[in-house]
Amino acid sequence: MRIGTVLDFGRPMSVVGDEIAAWEQVGLASVTLGEAYTLDAPTQLAYLAARTNSVELAAGVLPLDTRTPTLIATTAAGLDYVSAGRARLGLGPSGPQVVEGFHGLPFGDIPGKTRETIEICRSVWRRETLRHDGRHYRIPLDPSRGTGLGKPLKLINRPVRDRIPVSIASLGPRMVELTAEIAEGWEPIFFYPEKVQDVWGEALAKGNAKRSPDLGPLEIIARAPLAVVDGDASSWIDAAKPQLALYVGGMGSREQNFYNRLVAAYGFATEAATIQDHFLAGRHAEAAAAVPDELVHATTLIGDADHLRQRLAVLRDAGVTLVNVTPMATDPTERLEAVKTVAALSKELS
Repeated sequence: MRIGTVLDFGRPMSVVGDEIAAWEQVGLASVTLGEAYTLDAPTQLAYLAARTNSVELAAGVLPLDTRTPTLIATTAAGLDYVSAGRARLGLGPSGPQVVEGFHGLPFGDIPGKTRETIEICRSVWRRETLRHDGRHYRIPLDPSRGTGLGKPLKLINRPVRDRIPVSIASLGPRMVELTAEIAEGWEPIFFYPEKVQDVWGEALAKGNAKRSPDLGPLEIIARAPLAVVDGDASSWIDAAKPQLALYVGGMGSREQNFYNRLVAAYGFATEAATIQDHFLAGRHAEAAAAVPDELVHATTLIGDADHLRQRLAVLRDAGVTLVNVTPMATDPTERLEAVKTVAALSKELS
């Protein structure tokens, strides 16, 4: 099991680069940067490629509808090129508020778009002459919809790798089943390891039953806020609640909030509804206070070394292969020491 991190938005990249270079020296194995309606992720990851030597550089995630599948493929190949084979492509649906509200594109049939996008990406990386006749994408374009001059092409460059790892951020049963069938990795947010079989066991089993042996076992990539605490951890537990409240209460609409549904599936349906009611009414402090301590304990790494070791073992036994930690401390030295501690603990458990 490896230890990685997920970057926050907005800090100067020179500062981020210094920090990640230092963390790499104490055992950090992967860096993930997301993209919602922020600055694009790949250009920032390319900067980190020049500041590091061994860490994996993962887009986590690129929203499907923001680029053509071919551009997604060439972007991933470009990041793999500048990092000498350290790229990971993370894909996800984002949501209708971002896709339709920021990009002006229709949101829908995410499983179909995901399957076709990955098929196209892998064809591009193999330098095949690209032909795809799918429901959502037809390459070359149907002559009746354009000039008729389009012709099948293949990537000019020879990629560093002809198969870049693809991870999918999925939560619902259809998408989790698809992920287990076709992707190298699965990125479930707010991963509660003790509940994995209850919530996703059937979908994972169905997908794995159709999985090609060439893909190898499915990697599970979890995220966890991290605080190494000797003594009372209650203040850190409370500090982790606002992010959960934001996602459970405010990401998406009342009718369509994937994270609210997930927390309800974990057994906190009443609490999820309460969090959403408070958040959508602008009562953000009340929304955070309504987040159950149990949910925070289950989805974070907050505690002393013995507690962290125990939680890492639970994650490992649930199939997690990469834990992306986000140190909660603000002091650079404390952040470095937290990463060093959890990387050493993970190594003990390997």
